[in-house]
Amino acid sequence: MTIGIVLAKPPGYTETFFRSKIKGLQEKGLKVNIYCQENKIGFDLCPVYSRPPLSKSPAFQIFHTLFTYIGLVGSLNNVRRFIGLEKKEGTTLSKILKKIYLNSHMLKAEVDWLHFGFATMALERELVAEAIGAKMAVSFRGFDIDVYPLKNSGCYQLLWKKVDKVHAISEYLLNQAIHLGLPKEKPAEIIHPAVNPVMLQNSPRFRSKNEKLKLITVARLHWIKGIDLLIAAAEILREKNIEFEWLIAGAGDKKEEERYRFHVYEKKLEKHVIFLGALPHAQTIQNINDADIYVQTSLSEGFCNAVLEAQALGKICIAFSVGGLPENIVNEKSGFLVDTLSAEELAVKITEVLAFPESILLDYSEYAVRRVKNNFSTDMQNTLFQRFYE
Repeated sequence: MTIGIVLAKPPGYTETFFRSKIKGLQEKGLKVNIYCQENKIGFDLCPVYSRPPLSKSPAFQIFHTLFTYIGLVGSLNNVRRFIGLEKKEGTTLSKILKKIYLNSHMLKAEVDWLHFGFATMALERELVAEAIGAKMAVSFRGFDIDVYPLKNSGCYQLLWKKVDKVHAISEYLLNQAIHLGLPKEKPAEIIHPAVNPVMLQNSPRFRSKNEKLKLITVARLHWIKGIDLLIAAAEILREKNIEFEWLIAGAGDKKEEERYRFHVYEKKLEKHVIFLGALPHAQTIQNINDADIYVQTSLSEGFCNAVLEAQALGKICIAFSVGGLPENIVNEKSGFLVDTLSAEELAVKITEVLAFPESILLDYSEYAVRRVKNNFSTDMQNTLFQRFYE
């Protein structure tokens, strides 16, 4: 069986979810191909097929287009089916020709499943799987369900009709998709992100009363990650005369980063809130391991793999009770959930945790590690994905 995974680009080293999924499927005897826009990183875990180039030069674009169409001669039946399906949906000829060009690498594919890694990746490609005789799957991960449809109402109506099976990383996202129109009877499976606990050498570290508190958040610099609330909570901690250092691992839009850095400067928090930028996964894990408390300030999360990894490392985790995070953290067992999106409430929770005796913190830590090993292992994830396709 061959699985075609559709992504914007091959997964980088920090995108452990896709990399572990590909390796797991291969270990189960399935063949995996990636279909993407470009492969600049030289990804080599499996074959990668890139979209034909787009050129600003009309002459070069005409050449690329002719070359691409000639390359489709061996897949004429797929192209004919694709044209027929698009015509039934009322697509104009000019748009059909454009779609054939942009999806040519997939129209030549010989796969059993065409799995779009994000719902947004399936837009304008809803008919490709049927045209090549493959089943179509799609994954819901967060932004594609929580944010994109807010600005693009009804964007998934054709996808809901054509998809054969859906995968969601949390029950929350599946319910959100149903709210957006996904038929309840559509085959669906929830497969959470997973970690390999063997690779995460956890050594629970608890701060002594005289040490500086070490906090860490892993998040891209985007409004939905609640960095404004993080900075506000940091200001409250400083006002309480708590000695702390709060690391933020992740990059983002330069303008957003500039705004966050200015707020930190304005509130005189430069010694307390430190932007690490984008880091290799191993270095991120090391920073989490060195911290006392992991904090997720997101306004919404599909699930959040970083929170799962932090628990696997035995870290005390605190997050807002939003999106799929209540499925990730068992409140007051594997970590703590803050019900209100409030910097004040977040700061209160952090100070409450600081007052716990080490024996209590160790109970939370051990429960978190045990739960991740029992419920979110990569072996379990690999088995579930094999079942998903078979």
